[in-house]
Amino acid sequence: MTTQLESTPPTRSGSLGEHIRRNKSVFGFDLGASLVVFLVALPLCVGIAVASGVPAELGIVTGIVGGIVVGCMPGSTMQVSGPAAGLTVLVAATIADHGLAALGVVVLGAGLLQIAMGLTGIGTWFRAISPSVVQGLLAGIGLVLILGQIYPIGGLDQPSHTGAKFAGLPELFRAAFTTPAGRAGVAIAVVTLLTMAMWARLPQRFRTVPAPLVGVTVAAALTYVFGLPLETIRVGSLLGTINVVTPGDFGAVTSFAVLGSILTFALIASAESLFSAAAVDRMHDGPKTRYNAELVAQGTGNAVCGVLGALPMTAVIVRSTANVHAGARTKLSRVLHGCWLLLFVMLLPQLLSFIPLATLGALLVHAGWKLLGVRQVANLIREQRSEAFILLLTAGTILATDLLIGVLTGIAAAVIKTAWEVSGLSVEIEHDENHARVRLHGNATFLRLPQLQDRLEQLPHTSSAHVDMTPLRHLDRACHQTIEHWAEQRRKNSCAVELAMPGAR
Repeated sequence: MTTQLESTPPTRSGSLGEHIRRNKSVFGFDLGASLVVFLVALPLCVGIAVASGVPAELGIVTGIVGGIVVGCMPGSTMQVSGPAAGLTVLVAATIADHGLAALGVVVLGAGLLQIAMGLTGIGTWFRAISPSVVQGLLAGIGLVLILGQIYPIGGLDQPSHTGAKFAGLPELFRAAFTTPAGRAGVAIAVVTLLTMAMWARLPQRFRTVPAPLVGVTVAAALTYVFGLPLETIRVGSLLGTINVVTPGDFGAVTSFAVLGSILTFALIASAESLFSAAAVDRMHDGPKTRYNAELVAQGTGNAVCGVLGALPMTAVIVRSTANVHAGARTKLSRVLHGCWLLLFVMLLPQLLSFIPLATLGALLVHAGWKLLGVRQVANLIREQRSEAFILLLTAGTILATDLLIGVLTGIAAAVIKTAWEVSGLSVEIEHDENHARVRLHGNATFLRLPQLQDRLEQLPHTSSAHVDMTPLRHLDRACHQTIEHWAEQRRKNSCAVELAMPGAR
């Protein structure tokens, strides 16, 4: 008997060829997107590092780790991680209070805490935070960022505390318009912002090159050509800048202040990353973010950055948006952007020394203004004043104190507002000369205790009373005790009181 071998069907060969062509096409999209994200990330990494008071190279190190390490991990597909403007204030405060050596320990501790939160499933709970608190967080960060970065533009060092920043404004305005460095800094900042605004209005084919990079390039060129008296970025060796954490550095963890910083970094970085994930997921049709896996990925990246003594990272909306809009298809684009950052800092670091600090200040002022969301805040004030109050309270507290206190204050206000609205209580009273009937609807909680007491005390004295609590959805201990005490006092005055408790039908 002859056995006939089956040949491979042509369709199989065709599908394999189609798969290869499709992968090549996807790689092309990801390669192009990675270059766009790299060009957006480079000036922001440098600017955030300088604003935080650390060498510029440490910002790029964080960008590299965010691209290569976090980019390879599961969680989100399109989200790009790196140093974030929102953590600038925290980093500067940590360095001022504990020194640069403690930064690595704080970032490492925050990363390990993020990993623990992700593994225990806490990541999904970050979606339960009020949007008004989130907007207030971003607005507060924007205010602090703007208030701090106008000082480098004016040619002065940034004060370390909010009070000093406000107190120094008269001196800043004087220096900005009377000193050579101040006038040059203001001029270069204006040129940077105008260049970015004009670039954004050009046709799409020109805007492949990101506006921040164009603004920085124009400002650096003008500073060099005209020899403007502006301070520029100081560039050192990448390996020489890295400050690897040693076992002796962990002695700082025994300080409650350092432990508080670790908790603050972990909470703020996690919240910013997961809020960003929710926004980015609405921009594309690909796989959605797995929140707990993303929290583990962010924690791993921060742990690596902590070991290297670099800046903390979060997922950042600006770079993530650029990644989606540039046509990225897979996480390869964010990994490649980290590779481009690594190649740049190894081969062309001298180019950074041409960038004036005033230009980076302008970039961060622009970022702070976008975080403020003035239009959204105005709409909220018109439409929902209670939510606007929570937003303004959160932002104002952040400006006056710090991020953690501001966020916790906003969350507490949101919880109180929600509890007040949910605990609506209706007290219906009917009475004649001999009998009174009280009927309670809704939720009887301690928040409505004054209302309940007032209505019961206003009830005229009768020979009998009936309190119907069966319609209540909830009766807490405080209200229950108040009603029992009221009934006991009535009985002492020879009034028959009957209580119908919730659930009694």
